[in-house]
Amino acid sequence: MNLPDAKIPPGPIEKKWQTWLDQHRLVGPNNRSDSKVIVIGTGLAGASAAASLAAQGFRVESFCFQDSSRRAHSIAAQGGINAAKDYANEGDSVRRLFHDTMKGGDFRSREANVWRLAELSENIIDQAVAQGVPFNREYGGQLATRSFGGVLVQRTFYSRGQTGQQLLLGAYSALQHQVASGNAVVHDRHEMLDLVLVDGQARGVIVRNLVTGEIERHAADAVILASGGYTNVYYLSTNAMGSNVTAAWRAHRHGALMANPCYTQIHPTCIPQSGEYQSKLTLMSESLRNDGRVWVPRKPGDDRAPTDIPDQERYYYLEERYPAFGNLAPRDIASRAAKVVCDDGLGVGGTGRGVYLDFRDAIAERGHDVIEGRYGNLFEMYENITGDNPYETPMMIYPAPHYAMGGLWVDYELQTTIPGLFAIGEANFSDHGANRLGASALMQTLADGYFIAPHTVAHYLTGDREPVSTSDSAFEQAEDAVESHITRLMDVDGTTAAQVFHREMGNVMLDNCGMARNAEGLERALTEIRAIKRDFWSDLRVDPGRDEFNQSLEYANRVSDFLELGELMCVDALRREESCGGHFREEHQTPDGEALRDDDRFAKVTAWEYRGEQGDPVPHDEPLTFENVKLATRSYK
Repeated sequence: MNLPDAKIPPGPIEKKWQTWLDQHRLVGPNNRSDSKVIVIGTGLAGASAAASLAAQGFRVESFCFQDSSRRAHSIAAQGGINAAKDYANEGDSVRRLFHDTMKGGDFRSREANVWRLAELSENIIDQAVAQGVPFNREYGGQLATRSFGGVLVQRTFYSRGQTGQQLLLGAYSALQHQVASGNAVVHDRHEMLDLVLVDGQARGVIVRNLVTGEIERHAADAVILASGGYTNVYYLSTNAMGSNVTAAWRAHRHGALMANPCYTQIHPTCIPQSGEYQSKLTLMSESLRNDGRVWVPRKPGDDRAPTDIPDQERYYYLEERYPAFGNLAPRDIASRAAKVVCDDGLGVGGTGRGVYLDFRDAIAERGHDVIEGRYGNLFEMYENITGDNPYETPMMIYPAPHYAMGGLWVDYELQTTIPGLFAIGEANFSDHGANRLGASALMQTLADGYFIAPHTVAHYLTGDREPVSTSDSAFEQAEDAVESHITRLMDVDGTTAAQVFHREMGNVMLDNCGMARNAEGLERALTEIRAIKRDFWSDLRVDPGRDEFNQSLEYANRVSDFLELGELMCVDALRREESCGGHFREEHQTPDGEALRDDDRFAKVTAWEYRGEQGDPVPHDEPLTFENVKLATRSYK
């Protein structure tokens, strides 16, 4: 399979999106109700896309596995959303946001997509304000902004430490308005288990009702995947427990190429693991690094209370190593720096895998009330979990798996290699390259959902398609495949719960395909994951009851996909013999320990084709061209 044309419009980058809008085909208002769109996922990308398409008059069916569509994981994006509105009067612009995002992704993004994202960022804030999202404001009433990692301007709009939740409530309200108007239907507690192709086009899905166990068929004219990322492949991550890769992976099995799966982000600002009993880690917003200073004791084994360690005996390692950006260094760099000081024996906490995030100086300079106004709910959350008061003693943090920059390959129109199948938000690969800058996730999800997919999907819907019914043989075959997979899981009849295999694989992935990777470790990981997969299919225990509520079956089904994804991630990481962003190959680094790219060989996207459980995946490369940014060593010093 060759990669299709990415459909990037000709002309100057500043005019590409408008050129596309001026030329794309339209569906007349009276004809829109003839077309139906399925949207998988109700996070910011899914809810905004579903609401926008329904508001245009298309019929929309939306699916989520949560008990309410407003419980999607977008609520965990706490810190803010980027936009180039320059309310801080610093000289920010679309071009600066574009350049920061390209550089932040270590020059492994497609230029045209990133420019469009920066261009649309201004519209997103206006949309959210119109919906009543309660952004923080300055004393005079103007929307407040703050800085995030990897930039030197204040372009991040925020609502204390709950920005994602507030934005999701806005998108949820817009979707529920369309539900009440009869244009949209939301199916809670339903999980997509397969994609249905008719004549090579995406024409529906097979879902499982997670309450009754019933397998259902749903037909449509187009399918949008807004199912989020896959870093729960590491078992311990900041993702919600239910976050999974199944929807995207089942599409991948049908021919949707998976791009750059090894590009995963380890977030530097998380509460460290406290014991083997944990099944997830807690994210503390990156916004905290605006005012918090990151440090460790200069002396190994220093077990004094942090408040008893004087400044001259503190190692503010980000400020010393990256003086221009300091504590606002990008996530991948800040995470690796934390790992290095802990590997050197300077880490704190019982495991030695922790560093301090200290607000002493910020409180002294700005006052308790200002810091509480910016981060109060985050401080409360930290104290509830750890028992420590961040106003009085430093937080303890350590990096944890967080975000997937990789995802399904899409063209400029956000369409995958399967006609009629679109992927938006974190489910696609398109905007963040090898590292996502903080506060850019919400920007991408809402740009995709509110302002891109409604146009590109409508453009696709103008094409010719025969009507399709769920009685079509393609639906029968897909349902049979789902039933067979469930039967296979149930019939193993082993003694070990899926969680055990998941944890074991997660440890292998984090050790060998996490913050640092090397050829030997990746080869070892492939061997170990394949062994875990064999054990999974020979000793898995699933609780009885396939035709009823069965969380054991849900979980086992998701782990079966994680096992295959983990293998592909290691294959991808092994093939990419360079360091870039979150993909840090230890064999490829500068003398001072920074990532060393190989632009001659790897200035490209690698999209993988599925060739069956026993077949080797096949790589397809999309060369990246750089006409508007200059390839340069990524430096934040």
